[in-house]
Amino acid sequence: MFKHILLATDGSAACDQAARIAVALAREHGARLTAIYVVDPYPYLGIGQANPLGFQAYMQAAHVHAGRALARAAELCDDGGTPIPMETRIVEEATAAHGIAQTARDEHADLIVVGSHGHGALRKLMLGSVTTRVLAEATVPVLVVR
Repeated sequence: MFKHILLATDGSAACDQAARIAVALAREHGARLTAIYVVDPYPYLGIGQANPLGFQAYMQAAHVHAGRALARAAELCDDGGTPIPMETRIVEEATAAHGIAQTARDEHADLIVVGSHGHGALRKLMLGSVTTRVLAEATVPVLVVR
C-alpha cells in the first residue's frame, strides 16, 4: 500500500517510537524510508548577523543533534529482520511543520510518520504543536504515534 514513507524525527522518545513503527511499516510494505530532521530557524536573527560565531555554533550543534537522531533511526532499520535501507535529509531554513510537509511533497512520500509528545491541551491551544501543524499542511496521510 505505501511506497515511500517519510519519518520525521527530533531524537525524542516519542520520535523513537514513531521510527519503530515507520520501520515496521516499511518492512511490511516493501516501502522506501526517508528520515528527516528539521533544524529550527536560528532564534537570534538580528544577533546572528552581528555575531556570526553564534550562528555557526548554533548550526554546528543542530547538525550534531540531527546526526544523532538520524543515526538512531538508522539503527532501528538494522534491527529485527531484513535491514531496511533508509535515506536521510536535514532540512534548514524552514519551520519544523513546513519542512516536514514540504519534504513529503518534494520526495513524493505517500505517508508521513511523526511522534507526538502529548503536551497538554492548554499548550496546544496557545502555541499549537508541530504535529497539529503537519496535519494541517500535509497533502498525504499522517500517522501520529504517541
